[in-house]
Amino acid sequence: MNFIVIIDSIEKNKINFLEKKNICRNKKKTKIKLKMTEENFLNQDISSSPCIIKVIGVGGGGGNAVNRMVGGVEGVEFWSINTDAQALSRSLAPNTCNIGAKLTRGLGAGGNPEIGRKAAEESRDLIAEAVSAGDLVFVTAGMGGGTGSGAAPIVAEVAKEMGCLTVGVVTKPFAFEGKRRMQQANDAILNLRSKVDTLIVVSNDKLLQIVPDNTPLQDAFSVADDILRQGVVGISEIIVRPGLINVDFADVRSVMADAGSALMGIGTGSGKTRAQDAAVAAISSPLLDFPIEKARGIVFNITGGQDMTLHEINSAAEVIYEAVDPNANIIFGALVDDNMENEISITVVATGFTQPNEQHTSSYSSAIKFSKSYENVKTKNITNSSRSEISQLWKKFKTK
Repeated sequence: MNFIVIIDSIEKNKINFLEKKNICRNKKKTKIKLKMTEENFLNQDISSSPCIIKVIGVGGGGGNAVNRMVGGVEGVEFWSINTDAQALSRSLAPNTCNIGAKLTRGLGAGGNPEIGRKAAEESRDLIAEAVSAGDLVFVTAGMGGGTGSGAAPIVAEVAKEMGCLTVGVVTKPFAFEGKRRMQQANDAILNLRSKVDTLIVVSNDKLLQIVPDNTPLQDAFSVADDILRQGVVGISEIIVRPGLINVDFADVRSVMADAGSALMGIGTGSGKTRAQDAAVAAISSPLLDFPIEKARGIVFNITGGQDMTLHEINSAAEVIYEAVDPNANIIFGALVDDNMENEISITVVATGFTQPNEQHTSSYSSAIKFSKSYENVKTKNITNSSRSEISQLWKKFKTK
């Protein structure tokens, strides 16, 4: 009996130690936050954005996505949240949070979403500290596992309760990962959808359409992580990076607040028709779960070099305008990037789909057919008649 009491005492001391230790830690030196006075406001760097953007990677997939973003995106605060203490020790994120220390003892959720959910509930106060003061909070995760599936909805719920514009960017597992994992992912996505303002879902199976047949498994998973990164970076840079035509946080919020399901597309183009090529690529990507048509909210950003022209911006905009609801709220920005030579890149975020599950297959097929048919049109010189032909082409496939 005494032996059991001693063991219990040791276990309690371990728990107390974990609680007192910096479970939620900042690897950088803590910065003193000052109230924004008139003098501070006038002296602040005008190139910096007053919008506080936080990216919260939840679980293994979310943590991997954050690792890919760290150092590549300015003006964003990164967090990695996990039940696995060992995974957090290898995280590149400057801020980490080990949730569910009492429940899991830092050993992970074992692929059980219920354990992930309980861990997040146990550490709700720590999660609140992580998302506090954020204007825009991204919750990114790979769905299907334990921590990501179970904890991501709780993290999103806490962020939204604190008034943050909350955007979920998640992936669905590959089919070869099994039916159980896919079912867990679908259940988690359904739960997460009600906790966020906007949810972007990318199906990993669609990566099989763009990666070569001889791609190693590890590289395939890396591509999936990179898709999460593109979703976050695409929206963040619209706000953070100053451009010729700026898009501020209020613009993004007007489109994404309580918007429900969303899609994100990134396209690039080069040559004479680069602007239109980039726009078509962005709105007909095979990675999208459903196409851009009938979207009632659009944020898109056009990035090009010093040689980007007004006519090119107009050409790209026309392609996007024809693809969305006529009464859509459309916000766009234009940015000149000296590193882009002879190329144009377009990031499109579309929201406001009334019935995102309606006619996915037929609509997706229309987008692909449009993309292929566009190849025939773009070989012509870009004239007013060819622009009109592209417009009619998209209308034709929209009605199918």
